[in-house]
Amino acid sequence: MKKILVCALLINTTLIAQDKGRFESYSNKFYGKIVKESNNYSNNEKEPSKSFKMDFDGKIIPKSLSEFTIVETEEPISQGNTGTCWCFSTTSFYESEIHRLTGKKINLSELYPVYFEYVEKARGYIQSRGNTHLGEGSETNAVQRMMEMYGIVPFEAYEGKPSDQPFYNHEKMFSEIKTYLNNCKTTNYWDEEAIISNIKSILNHYMGVPPSSFKYKGKMYNPMSFMKNITKLKPNNYVDFMSLLQKPYWSQEEYKVPDNWWRSADYYNVPLDEFMYAIKNSIKNGYSISIGGDVSESGYSSLNDVAMIPSYDIPSEYIDENARQFRFSNGTTTDDHAIHLIGYKIDENDNWWFLIKDSGSGSRNGNFPGYYFYHEDFVKLKMMTFTIHKDAVKETLDKIKRFKND
Repeated sequence: MKKILVCALLINTTLIAQDKGRFESYSNKFYGKIVKESNNYSNNEKEPSKSFKMDFDGKIIPKSLSEFTIVETEEPISQGNTGTCWCFSTTSFYESEIHRLTGKKINLSELYPVYFEYVEKARGYIQSRGNTHLGEGSETNAVQRMMEMYGIVPFEAYEGKPSDQPFYNHEKMFSEIKTYLNNCKTTNYWDEEAIISNIKSILNHYMGVPPSSFKYKGKMYNPMSFMKNITKLKPNNYVDFMSLLQKPYWSQEEYKVPDNWWRSADYYNVPLDEFMYAIKNSIKNGYSISIGGDVSESGYSSLNDVAMIPSYDIPSEYIDENARQFRFSNGTTTDDHAIHLIGYKIDENDNWWFLIKDSGSGSRNGNFPGYYFYHEDFVKLKMMTFTIHKDAVKETLDKIKRFKND
């Protein structure tokens, strides 16, 4: 009887033994076939999209970076899948400024100002009860504004993304921010402290927590002390210019575009000839420039690393303030990209070319990844604003003072 019981127990134990699991790679080959053949079918039905572009065959354009007189700058880096060209271009500009002022080469964090610009953008949205523009974009002088409020940090102190993530990508993050803030508007919920706390939680998840203090070359700093003692940057030494007929010249005006969401009216509006003189004179004297405008033109080619205005659009001799204002007013010139102007050359026909450092993905399609060659006509017609050190534009600022006093 005992033997039978023991056997029964052994049999029962065997019957109720726990199943085990293991890790396996999932593969659904047939689904893969469905996707592949469906895509092939769809692609066969559609003609490849084409855009009308300038033919550069026979055009005399720069052939290498070495043709340019260039200010000191860090290597170009990609902004990834983000709308943060405004910060990448201007951070690069401030890196060149640090070298000009101190002789130091310091790689700054592009995403530190971005983090706090998102915070302040959310705050502005709350305070306006949802009546400010909500997007990833901003203006070049937003970096200056964030520096005044939050300081600045080196790249090694804040990368602004997980270290194993290959590229910056704000698509999901900003979608969450926008959905949350729009829901606040729909429900009429405007608790600023609570909302900003939640916005920071989203940012912290995707970008990481920005440092309040950090070690740099063996010493501890906070973002303000680093800016003051190491970079020597003084945000109030930088000024902004635009050239539009819709506002009085020789005065400070608002740049009325969506990305100027805080409605900065600090732009010096000057005639187009003065605008171009300030750019040329500044770069010729070793000052680089953070500049922004429109890059969606027929003569803008990422494959050829060049930006020109084709004569079938408008002949060079007709590019003036009216042509510029006309395109801005009808929406064919938009405020869609910011870049860093770092060099120049004058060709055999006395045409100016500017060397542009660009964080956008399009700048990686040609022979000089991260760079473009802009003809002066393109800047004259399509670049709308720029940020510069005030010492570079003393002549222009003196003219503005004289006009104010008259």
